[in-house]
Amino acid sequence: MTRAVQITQHGGPEQLQVVDVTVGAPGPGEIRIRHKAVGLNFIDVYQRTGLYPMQLPAKLGMEASGIVEAVGEGVTHLKAGDRAAYASNPPGSYSDERVMPARNVVKLPDAIDFDTGAAMMLKGLTAQYLLKRTLPQGGLKEGDFVLFHAAAGGVGLIACQWAKALGLQLIGTAGSDAKCQLAKEHGAAHVINYSKEDFLPRVKEITGGRGVKVVYDSVGKDTWDKSLDCLAPFGLMASFGNASGPVPPFSPGILGPKGSIYVTRQTLFTHIATREVNQEMADDLFAAVTSGKVKIRIDQRYKLEDVQQAHRDLEARKTTGCTILTL
Repeated sequence: MTRAVQITQHGGPEQLQVVDVTVGAPGPGEIRIRHKAVGLNFIDVYQRTGLYPMQLPAKLGMEASGIVEAVGEGVTHLKAGDRAAYASNPPGSYSDERVMPARNVVKLPDAIDFDTGAAMMLKGLTAQYLLKRTLPQGGLKEGDFVLFHAAAGGVGLIACQWAKALGLQLIGTAGSDAKCQLAKEHGAAHVINYSKEDFLPRVKEITGGRGVKVVYDSVGKDTWDKSLDCLAPFGLMASFGNASGPVPPFSPGILGPKGSIYVTRQTLFTHIATREVNQEMADDLFAAVTSGKVKIRIDQRYKLEDVQQAHRDLEARKTTGCTILTL
């Protein structure tokens, strides 16, 4: 028997229950992994509340690091004893041990410890696909302005550093002076405390009235309308989350007068659908981290049995950087 976090109905953090489960042998294309640390992400909240409905009962958690204990038939890129990490469907990383598909599990370089490995995969791969694969017309060039909401969060702090390494001028928004300072320290060229000032005129001022080439937005409802108006002509609105709630329906007709702008809704799991691309993106992330260009900041650690409090703090926006569950 081993521990796992499960919900039997959608709702608040109180629905998260630690239960005993049996873990069997891996089948074809699967591995069994014993976790060393587990990452916490906002998608876990969406799944718990039912914003992203799941078949119940359901286990939660999308990323972790650990040691491969066994591999199933057909798995050739991993073997028992390998240090490994992943961001992967189906959920289930909130556990001591699990059987899961091997496709999105990669070897963790020796230079990266387990806590960092657990904290970096989903958020780091998200930053990778945003800055490298979700690009405006003509791509991004050194000196270009981009707007990144929630810049002091787990994805945000990675994106701030990576954008700086790429020569981009990242304008980061956050909800407090302390969070803005954190984003600035991690490479944001400009920061805006949206609780004190309207980010739209400030973005226009910073960019000399031109606007930004792309907005990366995981906030959703609260930032959507003004973000569209921050874009330069032919700019890209890249939505990848809904922390403030889902974006309400809108007419595509508004996009023309705003500068013939583009809108896309991205999700990591489309990008890492094949093992080859998943490995390519992970290699890029590992290189950024081991080179020192990107440092993974873990600001919160909770025991697995304290997962309810971890979710409360995440939803209350009390967290910065990355959060992990320890086992």
